[in-house]
Amino acid sequence: MMVVGRQRPPGTPPGGPKEGVGDGVAVITKERFTELVLQYERLVYTVCFQLVRDAAAAEDLTQETFLSAYIHREGIPEGYERQWLSRIAANKAKDHLQSAWNRRTVLPGEEELARGLAPPAEEAVLRRSAMAEVQTALLELKEPYRQVCRLCLLEERSPEEAAASLGRPVKTVYTQLSRGKRLLREALERSGKHGIP
Repeated sequence: MMVVGRQRPPGTPPGGPKEGVGDGVAVITKERFTELVLQYERLVYTVCFQLVRDAAAAEDLTQETFLSAYIHREGIPEGYERQWLSRIAANKAKDHLQSAWNRRTVLPGEEELARGLAPPAEEAVLRRSAMAEVQTALLELKEPYRQVCRLCLLEERSPEEAAASLGRPVKTVYTQLSRGKRLLREALERSGKHGIP
């Protein structure tokens, strides 16, 4: 019987030894991995920053890249460490850009600062200021938009509740609310204020 190619030692799994010796895959020790981190941290950060355009997110993604690389360090192709790390970084950044949190849209009326980031006192002042701007602009709206917007936006009633209290069809209230919001947005943009509900 003639065997072509390499033979496995008895008791070795079909994939070969995990070390990757001879398979074009480097054996990475903790010390060597630390050297890779020091050598390529600026590159990984730059790749992440070029894609996400946010320094804090790029720093987080750099950490995630090296964590993922460390977990999968036995798969680092020998001689291609730079390309391998760059690809992981690019994939992490793309995943970040596609994430639900990053894609969230800032709805009119939401403050520029995220709720968890602003101190409570500042957040309250911002909220009151935005509410005052909206109230002023709302008072300048023409009827029938003023009443519908006041009920739905300031008193936080549902369009169904507003329709019942105004004696109007629900679809009419939805239409008037939509148009009223558009008019409010335009009025606040003209005045240079942003706090549109």
